[in-house]
Amino acid sequence: MTNPPESYEVRPMTREELDAAVRWAKKEGWNPGVHDAECFFKTDPAGYFAGLVDGEMVASISAVSYGEDFGFIGFYIVKPEYRGQGCGIRVWNAAMERLGGRNIGLDGVLAEEKTYEKSGFKTAYHNIRFEGVGGSFRPGSVEPLGVFSFDEILEYDSQFFPVRREGFLKAWLAMPNIFAYGLRSNHALAGYGVVRSCSSGFKIGPLFANDANTAEEIFRALVAHTPNGPIFLDVPDVNQEAMNLAKRHRMAPSFETVRMYTQNAPDIKLSGVFGVTSFELG
Repeated sequence: MTNPPESYEVRPMTREELDAAVRWAKKEGWNPGVHDAECFFKTDPAGYFAGLVDGEMVASISAVSYGEDFGFIGFYIVKPEYRGQGCGIRVWNAAMERLGGRNIGLDGVLAEEKTYEKSGFKTAYHNIRFEGVGGSFRPGSVEPLGVFSFDEILEYDSQFFPVRREGFLKAWLAMPNIFAYGLRSNHALAGYGVVRSCSSGFKIGPLFANDANTAEEIFRALVAHTPNGPIFLDVPDVNQEAMNLAKRHRMAPSFETVRMYTQNAPDIKLSGVFGVTSFELG
């Protein structure tokens, strides 16, 4: 490894530079959502860092804080022509310093698992991205998510994420061109899901549910809005019911990440995670 160019600097990313990082993620094959950047930036405007050479961004990373206890790292990308020069480790160090003291999560590519272990991360499980073809009938039991109060959605969501993510969830559910459904059981929210337009096709996330039947009904409602596919669903491999859902709909694995944390894996209800919200923000 050589040293970065003398002009190399690391600083907080601008909103426009985050758009560029999303374009890089698209080139890497990560298939970000069309409107993800605006939602991500609203969640934590100070949570993004750029590495620049002579004013040109050549490295990116996100270090999004969800309060004092939890943070998530993503968008760790270096332009190919600047790799192996120490540009990446500089933005990495900035991200880790910003989230210092928190339990930090990430979804890393499998090839970098050992590298992340050297920074103190421990493997919790793997997430499998499944790809399929959309189109189905909307089940009558689901309801548009808008009929549920935001507080009820937030409370339900908090079972499946390490902390309450109010700011993120408000922005996520306000994104343009999404479809979101919930299902009620015993007068309470028993599951909800969102589908959004991505660089390629549509991605479902999150898909949280009390049980497999609830997840199935919400899944069918969401894919009804994607008749021309492709559709993608990111599934924790430790949730066998979620794996079965993907296979039942003839979805094929296309990508895999390793979910890692710097501290103990959070006590979340993984049995109810049928679709991960985002590899970038958790």
